[in-house]
Amino acid sequence: MILSDADILDRLESGDLVVEPLDDPELQIQPASVDLRLGNEFLEFSRTNIPCIHPSAEGEVDDYLTETVVEPDEDFILHPGDFVLGTTHERVEIPPDLIAHVEGRSSLGRLAVVVHATAGLCDPGYRGQITLELSNLGTAPVALTPGMRVSQLTFTELTSPAERPYGAARGSKYQDQSGPQASRIGGDHEFGGDQRPTE
Repeated sequence: MILSDADILDRLESGDLVVEPLDDPELQIQPASVDLRLGNEFLEFSRTNIPCIHPSAEGEVDDYLTETVVEPDEDFILHPGDFVLGTTHERVEIPPDLIAHVEGRSSLGRLAVVVHATAGLCDPGYRGQITLELSNLGTAPVALTPGMRVSQLTFTELTSPAERPYGAARGSKYQDQSGPQASRIGGDHEFGGDQRPTE
């Protein structure tokens, strides 16, 4: 079951679902979603001549990222073909009986801007800001203004609460993240890392 605006408001008021700061609920709560705003921090990939970035090389991705913080009243220019990591302004807490789906806003999609490549899901139990995988698929640069509504969350109720939600007991890598976070795939078990659920 997908939550309606009334369901979302009820869950927010009860405190088990958190979206903060929710400065303008009248504007941000849509019929079946919550609009999230763009933060002011971005991670940009440097142009490089290396043959590839290998997921097993933990920390290697960080070597090719630069952080940009956009000052108030300035824009971040997303050029055609660019891929950058951004973040939501809001922090969320998803209860164990919900999944949140990260979607782009259609108004930005019509400018050829997408907000996620594959990471469109917030697991039950997730807490933190949401990293956005921003791409410009068009032919013209697009100005992104921190504070603009950039994405939306829809919420699906599970048939029963997750027994082992996202978090420390699962070895979850991105719990309580603040700002955009680079890939930590090198810590995954299949690459020799210790990122696997604990008992």
